[in-house]
Amino acid sequence: MATIVLFHHVQGLTPGVQQMAAELRAAGHTVHPVDLFAGKLPKDVEAGIQLANKVGEDKIQQRVDKLFKNLPSELVYIGTSWGAALAQQCAQQRPGAVAAVLLESFVDLEAEWSFGPWPEGVPVQIHGMDQDPFFAKEGDLDAAQRFVSNEGAGLAELFTYPGDKHLFTDSSLRSHDPEARALVMERIIKFLERYV
Repeated sequence: MATIVLFHHVQGLTPGVQQMAAELRAAGHTVHPVDLFAGKLPKDVEAGIQLANKVGEDKIQQRVDKLFKNLPSELVYIGTSWGAALAQQCAQQRPGAVAAVLLESFVDLEAEWSFGPWPEGVPVQIHGMDQDPFFAKEGDLDAAQRFVSNEGAGLAELFTYPGDKHLFTDSSLRSHDPEARALVMERIIKFLERYV
């Protein structure tokens, strides 16, 4: 069973993110949801981006580092949207990454702002909607497709779902897609069974 660090999206540690943590715990994993906004729950993505900018990268990094002081280095990183970028950064840059699950976001490994190469032998799943204005229309999906096709070793998987909703995996938001989310959770749990 895995020890998982779960990063929320820009609307904070919502009941939907906590529900995801509960489902992963029910599958036998230890889950540490990170609250990077100190309990604040922005009303929408735009307000969330403003809050993330206000808190600032340094403060966010301090909160992440504080959590890691009490955890083993062998971790699975899972994140949604903004939180997926944090999960991806940890998976690529922190020693001991076991696996990663990136929901509704992927940072292009070839971009100037990338986190470097993908670590050898670390499996990853990427999920997103095929018409999501952020994931599909801003280049994440294209970058994920290139990454998966170049990975070669079979450790990288990409799943797309029909639709144009962002944050569809959060059961507490209006953007929630119950059918797609159920499939995402089923695939994540099977992925963890296979690699952890």
